[in-house]
Amino acid sequence: MTRIDDVARLAGVSTATVSRALRGLPTVSESTRDRVLAAAAKLGYTASPSASRLAGGKTGAVAVVVPRITRWFFATVVEAAEDALHQAGYDLLLHNLGGSEHERQRLLHTAALHKRVDALVLVATPLQGPDFAAVTNLALPGVTVSSGTGVPGWPSIRIDDVAAACTATSYLIEQGHRRVAHISGDPSDELAFTTHIDRRRGYREALRIAGIEPDPALDVEAEFTVSGGERAVAELLRRGPAPTAVFAACDEMAMGAMAALRQAGLRVPDDVSVIGIDDHDLAGVVGLTTVAQPAADQGRLAVATLLGPLTQGDPSVTETVILPTRLIVRESTGPPRAH
Repeated sequence: MTRIDDVARLAGVSTATVSRALRGLPTVSESTRDRVLAAAAKLGYTASPSASRLAGGKTGAVAVVVPRITRWFFATVVEAAEDALHQAGYDLLLHNLGGSEHERQRLLHTAALHKRVDALVLVATPLQGPDFAAVTNLALPGVTVSSGTGVPGWPSIRIDDVAAACTATSYLIEQGHRRVAHISGDPSDELAFTTHIDRRRGYREALRIAGIEPDPALDVEAEFTVSGGERAVAELLRRGPAPTAVFAACDEMAMGAMAALRQAGLRVPDDVSVIGIDDHDLAGVVGLTTVAQPAADQGRLAVATLLGPLTQGDPSVTETVILPTRLIVRESTGPPRAH
């Protein structure tokens, strides 16, 4: 059976050069490529993708790290990134942290990624202190997606969470609402997300611009899940009279809020309006007004920024790319009854 070193010997080049020539990389001269192709044809050699990559010191895989794969946003980003990687000839190695800080530490501070991947995508995985050195020491091209912390030399793909929350809250205020509640992420979460912090800032900014002082009683923390939204609304109703509107920091929480309000005998939007952020696949089904973010585009763009350093060795783009959001009005919002 003919091997790559047989081709290299006949062509008078290294196995790495054979690999690069057969993959069509521009770092090989035309004369050398012709010599390699002629040797391969004479010996009847066909390179397997994995053998070719290994000969060039590459794995052909990109690691994508997500906090929880069961959440809509993370799953959508991963699916889009995987499709883009497959089209480029790469495999995706998924690391689902499952919300565990221990798992995040194990991944970043051990040899879990060493020589297993060619690049790294961190999705909403904030870094702290020694994490930056650990990631830098991997010496891999990388990109962050939807993260409040960047890595020096890496591009960042995200939306403006403050602006998105401000848009959602301002729309409710424009409808005539003054008692606008906010339900968002739990800051005690092990992975210390930053998204809920920015979205709370946007909520409060919109209120203050409208001359409304934020009321702590109308601000409840819970997980970014349907059940988290249900619990948050139950807590709001326990604290006092129902608000006339609820801004949920994600659509899954918003859908849970709608369910809890209806269970409490309140009509959406006649008694309480509800708005979220995302444009979840089910948002249209339940008639949820939302601020849509391009989740799949963030996954595709993350891969696109890596293809230069992965395929040609070009320097990675290092700037922050902020993708636009847009308000989608559906049946879950309207003016308060008194208005």
